[in-house]
Amino acid sequence: MKVLGVSGSPIYDSNTDRALKVALEATGLETEFIKLVEYKLTPCRACIGCVNTNRCVNTQDDGILLAEKVKEANALIIAGYTPYSTIDSLTKAFIERLYPLRHQRGFMAGKPGGAIVTCAVPGTNKALPPAGDMGVNAIMFYMMEEGMNFVGAVKILGNVPCIKCGYGNECKTSGIKMIFGNEATVQSVGVNKFEEQRDAFDAARELGKKIAGALKFT
Repeated sequence: MKVLGVSGSPIYDSNTDRALKVALEATGLETEFIKLVEYKLTPCRACIGCVNTNRCVNTQDDGILLAEKVKEANALIIAGYTPYSTIDSLTKAFIERLYPLRHQRGFMAGKPGGAIVTCAVPGTNKALPPAGDMGVNAIMFYMMEEGMNFVGAVKILGNVPCIKCGYGNECKTSGIKMIFGNEATVQSVGVNKFEEQRDAFDAARELGKKIAGALKFT
């Protein structure tokens, strides 16, 4: 049994990456970690050229390679983050390029799957869109539409890029002010780390265990 973990975070050793690796390790099975930024990937062109072969006709990037890895894996965990209150474009492009696996054969049907999403907006902030939930839904609904067994999701409190751009305290469009209020500063907000979020850490381990448990019955 092999579990594939795919991270759409462009930052190396990010909160998203580390949470995904915790989940993969918790499966106790053979795993593979994929960092999407290391691959060339474009969105699906909706040409339907894959309908008879279950293989994308775009041979100019790594979409076919990634889809084959997903096809051969027994379970899939997708991890991403939420710029502009939904799943990031690289993770979305990856999901779209799995479309060839659907036609006539439904290669993903029945496979266990899970989601890990990092969001800079705390769930307690009701003035802004529920970005974390929207990110999870983007992954969950893909898995639902493919007939996969979605076993759960992990939400991590991440960091708005404004904490490191150099202008977070004075910029008129600072995400720090938008999320935490006009009096908030880079210093008062600080840096959120996955390992210091006990609930998220435990949830990542539990996700891995659920994936492994689901595979026992497939």
